[in-house]
Amino acid sequence: MIYDYPNIDQPIRQGDIFRNIPRIDYDPDVLDIVNDDESVLRSDWLNIIQDRKEYIASIVGMRPVWAIVISQDCDIVRTDDITLCEINQFKSVAGIPENTKTSGYVSQITKYARINQKWFYLPIDEKIGFGEKMAVDFRIVLHISRNYLEKNLQSLRCGCLIQVAREHFRERLSEYFRRYAYNEWYALNKSEFEVYKTYNPDIEPYPWQK
Repeated sequence: MIYDYPNIDQPIRQGDIFRNIPRIDYDPDVLDIVNDDESVLRSDWLNIIQDRKEYIASIVGMRPVWAIVISQDCDIVRTDDITLCEINQFKSVAGIPENTKTSGYVSQITKYARINQKWFYLPIDEKIGFGEKMAVDFRIVLHISRNYLEKNLQSLRCGCLIQVAREHFRERLSEYFRRYAYNEWYALNKSEFEVYKTYNPDIEPYPWQK
């Protein structure tokens, strides 16, 4: 398919896929802070930083996730932390109903992959560990120590994208982070806007469309 399986001596590159990357989950409104005497104080972030400007120890939840390296190759060799995006089930990331047929998946993977910039499709591959269709979720960004990944390549890195997929991944990644948000109806005149609004009743007109 679209994957390769690098040897342990091959350096980390953009497009490398890792398993069991720690994702930290916490609520800034409810943080359990560990004091110097090992007592635990529950408070919110703004209250905590009023008295503390130094390192703060906190109890947080963690869980293992799939992730893919998004740091550029040139940055990986000289940075302490590597940036990754989480990988999750394709149907969950793309919002596809459970009963979607093969034709629906084909349309999503081809046509809608060009329109929806928030994900990158990853097909099933038992060798990597993908037992179902997966997708990179560009909205969820993670960081982990480069030294830690390098020390544990054999157990954590399970594959990488081949060249054609890596080039596509790089372009989709750049499209997502440089995209310009705008209201597509701003250039319509008044009559055109009225037609557009019949299909989009919740939108608001610009002054020249009233």
